[in-house]
Amino acid sequence: MALTIRPAERCRYDLVSLGEVMLRLDPGEGRIRAARSFQVWEGGGEYNVARGLRKAFGLRTAVVTALADNEIGRLIEELILAGGVDTSLVRWVPYDGIGRTVRNGLNFTERGFGVRGPLGVSDRGHSAASQLRPQDVDWDHLFGELGVRWLHTGGIFAALSESCAETAVLAATTAKKYGTVVSYDLNYRPSLWSEERATAVNRRIAEHVDVLFGNEGHFASVLGVPAPGFESAAEKVAAQYPGLRVIAGTVRTVHSASAHDWGGIAWSPETGVVGSRRYERTEILDRVGGGDAFAAGLAFGLLDGAPLPTALEYAVAHGALVMTTPGDTSMASRAEVLRLAAGGEVGIDR
Repeated sequence: MALTIRPAERCRYDLVSLGEVMLRLDPGEGRIRAARSFQVWEGGGEYNVARGLRKAFGLRTAVVTALADNEIGRLIEELILAGGVDTSLVRWVPYDGIGRTVRNGLNFTERGFGVRGPLGVSDRGHSAASQLRPQDVDWDHLFGELGVRWLHTGGIFAALSESCAETAVLAATTAKKYGTVVSYDLNYRPSLWSEERATAVNRRIAEHVDVLFGNEGHFASVLGVPAPGFESAAEKVAAQYPGLRVIAGTVRTVHSASAHDWGGIAWSPETGVVGSRRYERTEILDRVGGGDAFAAGLAFGLLDGAPLPTALEYAVAHGALVMTTPGDTSMASRAEVLRLAAGGEVGIDR
């Protein structure tokens, strides 16, 4: 593939993610409205990719984010550290005691079951991450001196504020200057920003992206490139943004909250459009984070030098495994991903 990746021995990090990390409060099998206790996890669309690459695949990852310096922020830090992700790039913001000006984001999430779909209730206004500014990070030091092989960010972080959008643009442009691969997940959330604003920001960032995650709906609505079907859409997107080397997305048919058909599709100039194995009516425990796990699996494959069809199988297998466990983040192992990607059978491992 024509994806030039910096040598591992010259970089401190294999991947750095830029995005908000929230505290997820999970009522388990119950409902938020009826809960008397919650299990807590950390999670965030961009961060989950770094977490998956570290925990499942053993790569060196870090997260660029900001947290309010209080007990909730320190709990999020503890969870990040448990996942093996480097926290040295976290910006700590003084807390005023009540969260009038800065706080940490909370995400209450129901997993759903059967005819009851998943439900997410975010409480993230005025979060520390949403106030991150381009000048808050020494990007030349990160990419030029420390060295990063891959930067991942996305449309959730860019949507949080004007300053977050500008931070994402500067991070991507600086990463490209030093030869770092840049990936971006369109990951459109209408609750965060309008299609018009998303399109304006995404078009600026896409000029500096190597690997783009999305689907034909995203390409039309928040990148301004309408086309019927992934193949036609990918070709039009690639023509408009000639720097793109890979375009990839998940393919999901939802039969119920707990039964999905699952797969993936990808494009590169060398391969054209390729599809993955389809997991028919795969059972889902918690779908949140499946797309992020897909991105982590694809990044692992490409960083490892695998051809795009193989990397795509890793992506789909990792996403399928992550959706069998609770929480946003990966509990899969590299061996499990490789076995499932190779068509391995599900059975007792003794």
